Amino acid sequence: MAGKYYEEFEVGETIVHGKRRTVTERDNQTFCDMTMNQQPLHLDAEFAADTQFGERLVNGIYTMALATGLSIPDTTDGTIVANLSYDDVEHPNPVFHGDTIRAESTVLDKRETSDGERGVVTMRVDAYKVDDGDDDTLVCSFERTVLSLKRENAE
Repeated sequence: MAGKYYEEFEVGETIVHGKRRTVTERDNQTFCDMTMNQQPLHLDAEFAADTQFGERLVNGIYTMALATGLSIPDTTDGTIVANLSYDDVEHPNPVFHGDTIRAESTVLDKRETSDGERGVVTMRVDAYKVDDGDDDTLVCSFERTVLSLKRENAE
């Protein structure tokens, strides 16, 4: 298992996730089709050309899901009981077809459950568009709260 057990999370630590993904037109189209989101800003090039963005935007919920997926191997892969919540979601900048996305997770809080058998961990996940300079562009940020296994109770 690559994920962390409750005891291994440290409040304040930032985990930079090594995996990245370049978002394709097909990714966006498939996600919109699967979720029945037919917003023309995501799917209609002619419509989107007449907006402030000038082109189609990648679905923001896809961006959030991608950031979650990029974070899982380093945080909760095999060590999670459940996702409890996603809160304070923000999309400060758009994502376009061809953008490469990376993610970081910062542990905000952790506490044991009342029975002491597991732990609740809250982390902020930040997704960035990889730019050609030193500063990547923040495209999505949210808090993810999980119910995590404790190592001593997992074996």
